[in-house]
Amino acid sequence: MGKKVKKEVESPPKDVFDPLLIESKTAATAVLMLSSPEEEVLAKACDAIYKFASKGDENKVTLLGLGAVEPLYKLISHEDPVVRRNAVMVFGIMASNHDVRKLLRELDVTNSLISRLAPEEDVVIHEFATLCLAHMAAEYTSKVQIFEHGGLEPLIRLLGSPDPDVKKNSVECIYLLVQDFQSRAAVRELNVIPPLLELLKSEYPVIQLLALKTLEVISNDRETRIILTEHQGLDYLLKILETKEFSDLHVEALAVVGNCLEDVDTMQSIQRTGGLKKLLSFIGVSAVPDVQKNAAKAIAKAAYDSDNRKILNEYEVEKCLINLLGNDDDGVKVATSQAISAMCENLASKRAFGPQGIPQLVQLLSSDNEEVKEAAVIALANLTAASPSNASTVAEAEGIEPLINTLSAQRDGAVANAATVLTNMATQEPFRLNILSHGIMSALVGPLRSTNSQVQSKAAFTVAAFGCDADARTELRNASGLEPLVELLRSKNEEVRRNACWAVTVCSSDELTAVELCRLGALEILEEINLSTGHKNNFSEGALEKLLDNNLSQKYSRMGYLSSSNIITDGFYDCGQVQPGVKFLSLEELSKQELTDRRAVIFINEKPQDTSYEQTNLSSSSLRRGSREKARKGKGKKEEEKVKEDDVQITSEVHDEVNLENSCWLPPADFVLLDYINDASKTILPLTTTWKQVVALAQFVADKMGGPIQRDKLHDFSWELHISEIEFELKCNAVPIGKVKKGTFYHRALLFKVIADRIGISCSLVRGEYNRAWNEVKLVDDSPQGIPGLLLPPQEYIVDLMFDPGYLMKQGSAEADRYKCI
Repeated sequence: MGKKVKKEVESPPKDVFDPLLIESKTAATAVLMLSSPEEEVLAKACDAIYKFASKGDENKVTLLGLGAVEPLYKLISHEDPVVRRNAVMVFGIMASNHDVRKLLRELDVTNSLISRLAPEEDVVIHEFATLCLAHMAAEYTSKVQIFEHGGLEPLIRLLGSPDPDVKKNSVECIYLLVQDFQSRAAVRELNVIPPLLELLKSEYPVIQLLALKTLEVISNDRETRIILTEHQGLDYLLKILETKEFSDLHVEALAVVGNCLEDVDTMQSIQRTGGLKKLLSFIGVSAVPDVQKNAAKAIAKAAYDSDNRKILNEYEVEKCLINLLGNDDDGVKVATSQAISAMCENLASKRAFGPQGIPQLVQLLSSDNEEVKEAAVIALANLTAASPSNASTVAEAEGIEPLINTLSAQRDGAVANAATVLTNMATQEPFRLNILSHGIMSALVGPLRSTNSQVQSKAAFTVAAFGCDADARTELRNASGLEPLVELLRSKNEEVRRNACWAVTVCSSDELTAVELCRLGALEILEEINLSTGHKNNFSEGALEKLLDNNLSQKYSRMGYLSSSNIITDGFYDCGQVQPGVKFLSLEELSKQELTDRRAVIFINEKPQDTSYEQTNLSSSSLRRGSREKARKGKGKKEEEKVKEDDVQITSEVHDEVNLENSCWLPPADFVLLDYINDASKTILPLTTTWKQVVALAQFVADKMGGPIQRDKLHDFSWELHISEIEFELKCNAVPIGKVKKGTFYHRALLFKVIADRIGISCSLVRGEYNRAWNEVKLVDDSPQGIPGLLLPPQEYIVDLMFDPGYLMKQGSAEADRYKCI
């Protein structure tokens, strides 16, 4: 019987787990598997998550909510290449989501991703790491992180990768990074130009496009443009423009060329090689709006240099731009108008644009596109600057009405430049009058109220340009334009303040406007400006002087002085010296106040009440000149009567034209003063010398105001009681000067000045202290004996009207000083 042998079977170790195939249908399970210590599990989990994330943005959000990002972050640096690759792939896909990118920034994954760009890494890792970085570089914070962690150098190296996806992602990331100036400088140092130019040869349009976009950004820096030229970059770009198959790249290629043409050396280089002629020819035949727009932008950039403008003018770029103006695309119109503006700095170009370019630009002023309107009017402003012929062309093209309409445009640049064009046209009187007939002063009220300093400045300057016309001032006044003009005097902007001062100077040329400006506070503001060394300007003092010269009542009240050129007219009144900060009241306001014990207001008004205040001033000042001239020539009584008839006729005509809305309060007529003036004209004017006339007038005035007064009896001359009696009689604080029969220094000096102004004797009026006032005249002494015919310079004298009427005291003498002060 044989023996049975039992075979021993070896059992597996107790600590080894048999392989288990797990099939999961939930993303949550895959996320849990990311914590596994096994490389195979990790790799498969990452692969599953990658496929899931690739299906859409919602899945990425789901994975974010399941907490997948944190464990994946650890895996992108895993020692196993497959795990590392799959984890990076997931990050590359998920980073397209904004919330994922936000978490990636918080985890500061940038450094780990940049480490994955090392040459020894798998090309797939390169692809998805650069993809992730490209997604992140869209936001500023990530740009900074990539730059600070040295991401540019490996990205530039990967531009030479054999894999097109790596190239595409790398150049896209670089394009986003160089939006920041620090990165632009850094890529230049890292020699980015050669690999970018190499990408232009790629068979993939998207890579070529991104390379061109990157070149466009970095070529904004001059140093980069030099390097680009040194590497024959313009040749690459011109080849693209010449190749019809690359038409989808022409827009971006032109943008890079435009940057390069800013440099004179580049312009001369492209000119020598025939590239400029090719470029302009290309622009002329292209029908693609974006290409035409970028071409115009390229010309505009080049034209900012004077040497470039000369070269462009030699190649008749003006014809090219004029043709582009006729394009239907608004973007092309804007870019072309801007190019024309730049080229206008060249006088030959400015002349060339005029005949054909200006009519087209005028048409663009009626565009519904505000940007087009603004660009067109800026071009017109440059074309008409110091060019009367172009200004004429604007008028001939019927540009006045659309320009005035543009003053109410939505864009501040359009408004400011429309005002500039109209100002440029105002230098020629026919155009100025035409523009005025279209109501420009009313149209300027809106710009004057603008909050934009450029608009305010240009509007004020335009007011100054047109305010020399009396009708224009009236229109501005009636349109309530003086109020915003006065407010501009307070501007903190120096140019606005200066132009407002100039406008006030011009608008103060008539009394009505000057009075209104004063009422609105212009005088106080100008005084404040002139006291400030920081705010004072070339026009502020002139504005104050002109304002007061046409508002003599206020000038005498504030300054205490009227020069020989300050002719006192009807409506003038002396209310004494007004203290700073105290409101200056009108004669109407003063006359309607209740009787007070304060100093009486002495007013001048020789004319009857059947003329308005405005027409009285106009007629008396103009007719007085005529009557004075005729009287000086010694005409007879018939001539004087004729002058009076003319006076009545013209006054009547003016009165008929008066607008009732503009009529104002009238002071009572002073017939006594009228008689004084008539008597002085008959008795004093015929005298043969000015010296005799001055003496006679002094005696005449003294006789009408109480006669000579002994110096030691001055305190007994009760002129105050006399004036008070007149006020009580009139029930008014305002007293006509003809009523004053006992007048002291300031009454007599005022009457002397009034009559002297009427009959043509030149004299000034000065206010002193303690009710003193005096007149100063300039007279020529007789020639010294033995020197016949010697003409001596005139000397200044003070006229005695109180103690020895007609006695003339030399200015600066002891007796003159005594007359002023004692």
